[in-house]
Amino acid sequence: MGLKSKEIVEKFYTSLFNDEKGTLDNFLHPNVDLTWYGTTGLKKLDFDEILAIRNDMAKNYESLKAEIEKTVEEDHQIAIQFTYHVKTIENPDEEMPLAHFMAIWELKDEKLFKGVQISQLGEEIDESPWS
Repeated sequence: MGLKSKEIVEKFYTSLFNDEKGTLDNFLHPNVDLTWYGTTGLKKLDFDEILAIRNDMAKNYESLKAEIEKTVEEDHQIAIQFTYHVKTIENPDEEMPLAHFMAIWELKDEKLFKGVQISQLGEEIDESPWS
């Protein structure tokens, strides 16, 4: 039995920077289309562009992990809210929030196919915004 849709989205974001072989191939559809609204403006990304961002970020941080706050699935769409925390090369002993994200994905062939993502630069967060 394969992963559920929510698990696919969560595992993509939590394993993206763990240097696991084939992470993008395992989770992204070859024809993936991601629209990303960020602090630097709108980006339209395909598979290779997502790979380039992933590789660039992996070089610039000692570690990067996703802290998932909430994942919801409705009508074949999965929404996820999470924060990336990083340890910089200059200061590997301190973990700090890099950015907060909200994303909605549609899957095709059990892979992320079409997504819209919004991000904001990191700051301290409410420990339990859903309580």
